[in-house]
Amino acid sequence: MTSLGRLLSGAAVLALGLGAQAASAKTTIIHADHVVVDPQSPVRGQSTVIVTDGKIVSIADGFTDGPAGAEMVHLAGKTLVAGLVDLHVHLNGDPSGDWWREATDTDEWGTIVAAKNARLTARAGFTTVRDAGGNIRTMQAVSDGIARGWLAGPRIIPAGAPLSTIGGHGDVHGFRPEVMEALKGDNTCTGAAECAAVVRANVRDGSQWIKFHATGGVLSQGDKSLGQAFTDEEMKSIIGTAHELGIEAMSHAHADAGILAAVRAGVDTIEHGTFTSPATAKEMKTRGTVLVPTLLAFKGIGEKLGTGFYSPTVETKIRMTLDHIGEGCRNARAAGVTVAFGTDSGVTDHGRNAEEFALLEDKCGMTARQALATATTTAAKVLHMEGQIGRIAPGYSADIIAVEGDPTQDARVLEKVDWVMSQGRVIE
Repeated sequence: MTSLGRLLSGAAVLALGLGAQAASAKTTIIHADHVVVDPQSPVRGQSTVIVTDGKIVSIADGFTDGPAGAEMVHLAGKTLVAGLVDLHVHLNGDPSGDWWREATDTDEWGTIVAAKNARLTARAGFTTVRDAGGNIRTMQAVSDGIARGWLAGPRIIPAGAPLSTIGGHGDVHGFRPEVMEALKGDNTCTGAAECAAVVRANVRDGSQWIKFHATGGVLSQGDKSLGQAFTDEEMKSIIGTAHELGIEAMSHAHADAGILAAVRAGVDTIEHGTFTSPATAKEMKTRGTVLVPTLLAFKGIGEKLGTGFYSPTVETKIRMTLDHIGEGCRNARAAGVTVAFGTDSGVTDHGRNAEEFALLEDKCGMTARQALATATTTAAKVLHMEGQIGRIAPGYSADIIAVEGDPTQDARVLEKVDWVMSQGRVIE
């Protein structure tokens, strides 16, 4: 065969392959009475959204037909909304006062738990999540299973194991020394050089964000306060190394001094931000730091207070926070800080994520539109995915949910989701 013949033959094979792909393209036509394109736009009336191979192709007024053979989904009386984004979940954990479980539960069990929680999260309308600290191999396995269509769940952006100080929030604690030695992971570090090495290892292993504990934690047995944990130099090393590697950093932080130190060190998002002062909020605004307040976590732990679910040490710290729910968020908003959606699900039951909206309205002073934006357009921007998720528009991922009512007027309607499509797949 001549060179030209081989070229033409190759072109024919390619054309046949492309034709086969086109023939197998899956198209879904969705009819709904209302569509929220994004929180900033007016709500559309009856509309037709066409999805092909996991992407939104078009949105048109009225109920129209699509290509022959397309699947039809008619959602009478429903409102379509872009799939929601939760920037702070822990898929491989469920609420438990049994802190000793880390000595008994296996990594394999954690993977099963994560798969179960991924489905619950997606069914609740959350089609993208940032997993804020879990076994990176577990997250990769579940994420791959979802991508291949074997598991139901959201798109997962994993942060891997959070960096902790020795004996601080996130470190193994409460056991005999020889047991702690057997259980300890690779997430603790002391000093700038060691912390930089742990960051590099996390990125090597697949972490797409770096998380660290700038302060003590409410639910940890080991640390007795919520004060600053890492030194200023250690924080600068963690964040600087992450940024050098093209990764952003998120920081668990409760006490104001620890929040301020993380902000000055260049952190990208503050998680919780419980005691954020007006002065620290102004610094966050100046530096472009985003707050993810996770108000639902505080509601959830408050529900179990005094029931024996938590140890006396933990209950003491819970009581330190309950009168301050939303305080940091209000101070942040007053300073013009960007507030994005996160729940800390895993502290509360997975699937309750949308209860955060009411708390953003009641405790943080947001309107329904502002609250909805935190979990759509704002969260997409935090993840640098604003051209892919957070809106119902051509070219975007087909992450779409259906609810009754108007979430731009009452975000609580998002607590009951009737239909979910994640990356073009319907989640049953």
